[in-house]
Amino acid sequence: MAALAVMVWLTAVPVAAQAPVAADGATGWTAARTPWGDPDLQGTFTNNNENGIPLERPDDFEALRLEDVTPEELARLRAEREVRRVEVAPRLGVLPGSNPIHWFEHFGAANSRAWLVVDPTDGRIPPLTPDAQKRPRAPGGSSFGNGPFNSPSDFSLYDRCISRGIPGSMMPAIYGNAYEIVQSPGYVTILYEMIHEARVIPLDGRPALSPSIRSYMGDARGRWEGDTLVVETTNFKEAAAYRGANADRLRLVERFTPVSADTLEWAVTIDDPTTWTAAWTFAMHLTRGGPEVQPFEYACHEGNYGLENMLRAARAEEQGP
Repeated sequence: MAALAVMVWLTAVPVAAQAPVAADGATGWTAARTPWGDPDLQGTFTNNNENGIPLERPDDFEALRLEDVTPEELARLRAEREVRRVEVAPRLGVLPGSNPIHWFEHFGAANSRAWLVVDPTDGRIPPLTPDAQKRPRAPGGSSFGNGPFNSPSDFSLYDRCISRGIPGSMMPAIYGNAYEIVQSPGYVTILYEMIHEARVIPLDGRPALSPSIRSYMGDARGRWEGDTLVVETTNFKEAAAYRGANADRLRLVERFTPVSADTLEWAVTIDDPTTWTAAWTFAMHLTRGGPEVQPFEYACHEGNYGLENMLRAARAEEQGP
């Protein structure tokens, strides 16, 4: 069944480009404009097609760059990833066949590339600095780990329905990968389905907030570079600093570039010289969707019974049979 599903999918999905395509009019397409003259990025988007792409270059592609991966090799990778999705799917739910249908919205993902890291060109995250290697990890583990789970603070911000942070809020997950971009003169707002957060990004050149004012999504400031929306974000809370970065020094630079009428190239540069020996960048495609791609209600906050039940289960395990 897995092989059959992959064969059907490969006949239906065209091979995507490996690298970003410049919106330079070479194909007769140019980015639309808002009534006030800014590039128009508005709409609902999803990164479902990027599900399953590893962050770093796989070992079997050693010495290759992203642009060296042929369309045939990318098609093979897609097929292998789809087989894994089909094989794992029955085991995702608590009981066989109990999986909610929205857990499968990423099936048939038309991956745009072999891996996500585009800089350095070797596709690998730069090494940690000596100080970062000795830095204690922030509290809050995943519910998929082994605990201990003694209080809500032992869980991640995601488990606690607080935030997935930046760039986590736009990284592919098993479901909830819908994003809505809304523009007005001087502002861009991005609404995230999971965990139903919204970032209001000013474009008027105002200074960043005081470093003493921090939030889980950080303090964002945007500007236009041609058709590209550039967003610089600082002032993260320690618990929300990406991959254990130093919240005092972390600066994320996102670039939203329209590459076709239905696709944005989203690239993120992670800059923290106290954590990594060099800045690094990953990128992926956001695909415009129709009515089926909407930021639906994310009801995690309604009692968060998952967290309550995990704590109860941990207490039951302590008592033994």
